[in-house]
Amino acid sequence: MIEVRGLTKRFGAKVAVNDLTFSVQPGRVTGFLGPNGAGKSTSLRCMLQLDRPEAGTCTFAGKRLDEYPQPLREVGALLDAKYVHPTRSSRNHLRYLAASNHLPVSRVDECLAMVGLTEVAKSRVGGFSLGMHQRLGLAAALLGDPQIVLFDEPANGLDPEGIIWIRNFMRYLAGQGRTVLVSSHQLGEIANTADALVVIGRGELISQGTVSEFVNRMTAAWVRVRSPQAARLAGMLTEARVSVASEADGALRVDGHDAAWVGELAGRNGIVLHELSPQQGSLEEAFLEATKGATEYHAGEPAGLGAMPPGPAPPSPSPSPSPSANARQPAPGAPLPPPPGAR
Repeated sequence: MIEVRGLTKRFGAKVAVNDLTFSVQPGRVTGFLGPNGAGKSTSLRCMLQLDRPEAGTCTFAGKRLDEYPQPLREVGALLDAKYVHPTRSSRNHLRYLAASNHLPVSRVDECLAMVGLTEVAKSRVGGFSLGMHQRLGLAAALLGDPQIVLFDEPANGLDPEGIIWIRNFMRYLAGQGRTVLVSSHQLGEIANTADALVVIGRGELISQGTVSEFVNRMTAAWVRVRSPQAARLAGMLTEARVSVASEADGALRVDGHDAAWVGELAGRNGIVLHELSPQQGSLEEAFLEATKGATEYHAGEPAGLGAMPPGPAPPSPSPSPSPSANARQPAPGAPLPPPPGAR
C-alpha cells in the first residue's frame, strides 16, 4: 500500500505539488492522471525521495523508502527509462543494480527474459530504441521482485504488441496482490488497464476512486435506441417531455430516463426495438471535464493558417461496461504473460 499525506513541493515561487494526499491499494492497478504540468512526475520523484518536498510524507507498506535497507526488494520504479549509461550493456546495468541491493546475479537474466531482452543482453544500451529502453527500465523496476511498483508512461515507445504485453503484465502484478501505480497520458490504455484512479491538476487532488465512479460522476448517461418505428417513438417521448435527439445513423438518443423505462414505454405501445442500450461517456470525456479548470497549457491555432476547420462529429460510443476487478485480473499464481516476440 502507498500512502501520500500532505505532499508539497515548490520550485522557487511555483508550487508544483500542493498538500497532495491520496492512497493506493494493493491488488489493483491505479492510474495516476493529470494534464501536462499537473505535478505527476514531481509527485513521483518526491514519493521516491529523488526530490525533497517542503512538507508531507510518503510511505510504502508503512515505511519511508529510506527505512528499507534493500529498497529494490520492496519498491520498484520506472521513471526515466533513458537515464542509463549508454556504454553499458543491459546485463551489466542490471548487475550493478542487483549488487547495490545484494540481489542474486541470476535474477538479472530472469528479468531480461521477462521483458524480452535476452538476445540483446550484451548490447550497449546507447544503441537501444525508446521501446527497448522502456523494457530495460521495466526489468530494473522488477529486479528485486517488489510488492509495490510505480511506472511513469511505461508504454511509451512500445509497439502495439508491447503495449498489450505491458497492459497484461500490470494486471498480472496486481493479480498477485501487488500495489501498482501507473502514470500515463494514454487514457485509452488506462481505461483498459486500471481499476482505480488518482487524478490531479495544478498539483492538487481532483478525484480518487474507481474508474467507473469517476466516469459516472463526470459524464452524462443516456439511452441509445434503434427502431423501424423511430419517428413514432420519438413523438411519444417528446409528448412525455423527455429529451430525445436523432443521431447520424438514425438512432435516437434519450436523456433523462434509463433503458428499462424506455423499453417499457415501447413495449406498452407495440413498438419494435432493434437496439436498446445504456450509454456512458468515456474516460477521455470524464478526464477533460474534471481537469478543464486545471489545464496549464492550451494550444492555439497554427500561426498564419487562419481559423482551424471544425473536426468531424465524434461517433456515438458503444457501450463498454467496466468489468469487475476480479474479472479483469488473473488469479494469483497465474502464468506470467510471455514477453513481446516470445514464441
